[in-house]
Amino acid sequence: MNTIPVANVELRGAPSGAVHACPDFDGLARIYRWMELAAFGPLLQRCRRAWIDKLASCQNALVLGDGDGRFARRLLDANPRVNIDAVDASLAMLQALERRAGPHSDRVRLHRADARGWSPTNSGYDLVVSHFFLDCLETDEVESLARRVRGSVADDAIWVVSEFAVPAAGPGQLIARPIVAVLYRVFGLLTGLAVRRLPDYSTALRRAGFRMEARRRWLGGMLVSDFWRRGEPAGLQLQPHKQLSCVANCYNRVNITDVRSRQSQIIARRIPSP
Repeated sequence: MNTIPVANVELRGAPSGAVHACPDFDGLARIYRWMELAAFGPLLQRCRRAWIDKLASCQNALVLGDGDGRFARRLLDANPRVNIDAVDASLAMLQALERRAGPHSDRVRLHRADARGWSPTNSGYDLVVSHFFLDCLETDEVESLARRVRGSVADDAIWVVSEFAVPAAGPGQLIARPIVAVLYRVFGLLTGLAVRRLPDYSTALRRAGFRMEARRRWLGGMLVSDFWRRGEPAGLQLQPHKQLSCVANCYNRVNITDVRSRQSQIIARRIPSP
């Protein structure tokens, strides 16, 4: 498979008229793992690996924003048949992913792109993965990306998402809210990330045509890993001919019920009372 050269590569997919510039994670590529371990220990990696046993039959994976490639390498080790298209705006992160892929690098194709305006160039993906990536986007950007991705995935495709979350209530909310705020501030200073709050990615994915089947939680709900599948967009309207078909079926069922009721009445009249 094609790999990305060390020389600078043009960033693709940057949306025209974007309000915020694409954040630059190049400076964190070599230290990102240690930053993560210092802050959360092995918990983020546990989130990434939560569904790895469910992905053994996948063959074509689209991995969005995997950073230094620790999940990609784990997937390549666990599944000898899978090929990966890895997308990231950071050239340094893609190079780190390629190095980490090691002997499996021939099964990895790298794309340097701003996901906010990027569209898949391939189709038939049976797996999409985004670990701690959607939190770099606004809710409407997540939905837009998910709609573009949906057009390139198989009918029963899986989407695995790991993210930070703020529980709706309870002590977890009191702990998670300030921690998430600090993380956004730190990454804003280090990378230029302009987003300052978590997107409602669950609503965005449902609107785009995916359904969540399962969720696992850590740290009282501040860390979550979700298992999604391709479905129908939320609020999908029936086509006119399908609506007419439904009406006709309902009308026929009513008529059949009415005819059976009349038949029962006639039979009851013919049977003499004892």
